[in-house]
Amino acid sequence: MIDPDTQAGWVAEAEDDAEDMPLSLRLSIADTLTLGNATCGFMAVYFTTTGILIPHLTGSNESGMARNSAATAVILMLLAAIFDLCDGLVARKLRSSPMGAELDNLSDLISFGLAPAYFVLVYGMVADDAQQKVSAVAAIVVLLAVVLRLARFSCVTMKDGMFQGMPSPFGALTVVSIVLLELPFIPTLLAIIGTAWLMVSRVEYPKPRGVLAVAMLGWIVSAMGMLAAWAFDAPGGQVLLQTGCALQIVMAATIPLFATARRVNTFRDNRREHRREARAAQLP
Repeated sequence: MIDPDTQAGWVAEAEDDAEDMPLSLRLSIADTLTLGNATCGFMAVYFTTTGILIPHLTGSNESGMARNSAATAVILMLLAAIFDLCDGLVARKLRSSPMGAELDNLSDLISFGLAPAYFVLVYGMVADDAQQKVSAVAAIVVLLAVVLRLARFSCVTMKDGMFQGMPSPFGALTVVSIVLLELPFIPTLLAIIGTAWLMVSRVEYPKPRGVLAVAMLGWIVSAMGMLAAWAFDAPGGQVLLQTGCALQIVMAATIPLFATARRVNTFRDNRREHRREARAAQLP
């Protein structure tokens, strides 16, 4: 088709515009995986609302439906963690767009900030011994911890291969594990706040690369299987769920201990080295 004013081809101009599109507006494969992460986080909120909260408020709550919806919401968070793990691996192997880092932070905020915080909030509304207002405060603490964690990640440069503070996917999975373990309300609240503190702490966590990335992927897939067994009331499903949640919490508690011990040992070694250098400098 020809423009009567300019006598130029509209189709040709459209093709030229597409070719001249800035790189910042083109999505890479890694960006597509990141958007999958955000979608999973949103759907986790959806299933938490429609399958747990609304039936509870309307008085039509059934244990089976709530169990299936809770399992689906957590499985979606696990799937978001897989997308988050894979988009980093793909970005290092293939081209990543200039807006990849921003997309990653925004998606993580939805899947590992909003979704688990909302899960905690709903838990405070449906649990028998929970207090809604206190649970709301705990949910806000989780959300703000993830916001601060992601903001600091964008501003602070860490040494290669390490994170400062518990990574938000690991923190989100720990928070929902604490809720699913169905401990008494006060221990649950303290454990959730402790996890939020670890996310904004200076404890160093290794980045999931190589063997560690494969191990993490295997653990996430195993957790999905445990949740599915629990959701469909399979024999031993409750035991599997409690075992998986307990292992997640144990890992969240022990990794900071190992990191702290390694940091103390490094400090001692540096101090000994300085003393040796000082003694050597004093010798004639």
